[in-house]
Amino acid sequence: MAMNHATQDYLLPCGRDVEQVWERLDEVDAGRADAHELDCPDCRATRESLRVLRGLTQELAEDDTEPSPDLTSRIMSAVRAEVRRRDLVPLASPEPGEVRVSDQAVAAVLRFAADSVDGVRARRCRVLRSPDISTGPLAVDVELSIAIAHDFDGDSLDVVRERVTAAAGARVGLRLARLDLTVEDIYDA
Repeated sequence: MAMNHATQDYLLPCGRDVEQVWERLDEVDAGRADAHELDCPDCRATRESLRVLRGLTQELAEDDTEPSPDLTSRIMSAVRAEVRRRDLVPLASPEPGEVRVSDQAVAAVLRFAADSVDGVRARRCRVLRSPDISTGPLAVDVELSIAIAHDFDGDSLDVVRERVTAAAGARVGLRLARLDLTVEDIYDA
C-alpha cells in the first residue's frame, strides 16, 4: 500500500524517507530487516506509528456500521448553510479595508431581537442588500416570518419592528431600508 504524495520525500532525522519505511514495514515485521532498520530509533518509532495507522485503517475498513438514516439530510443542511454564508453584507468600519458579515449572522441577530418580544417566536429571516441606492450602502431589506402566541397583542408588532430595527443598527451597524413582517403561525403560550 503506497502512502499519498503529501508524505513523499519526508526525511527522518536518520536520512530515511517515511515512504521507504512504509514500503519495508512488512519485510521488517517478517524478520527481514537490514542493520539500519534494526538499530535506528527514528525508523523504529516511525514503524510503530505506521503500524497503529495501518491497524486503525483496517478497523475502519472492516466496520460495517450503517450511518444514521438522517445523515444525508444533515450533510446537505450543512452544505446549504455553507453556501448561504457566501452572501456577505458590507459594514462601516473606521479602519481601512472592508468589513463584511454573513447575511446568516445578521439574520441570527435579528431573529434574537424578535424573540425578545413576549409572545413572539422568530422563524425565517432573509437579509437582502437594499436595491434602493438612495438608502445608502449599509442599508438592507429584511423579510422576517414570526409565530405569535394566541393571546398576542397586535400593537406588539410595533415593538417587534422597533427591536429588530434597533438591533440592526446597534448590534450589527446596518440600517433597515425595509422590514417585512409576516405572521406565519399562531401557537399556544
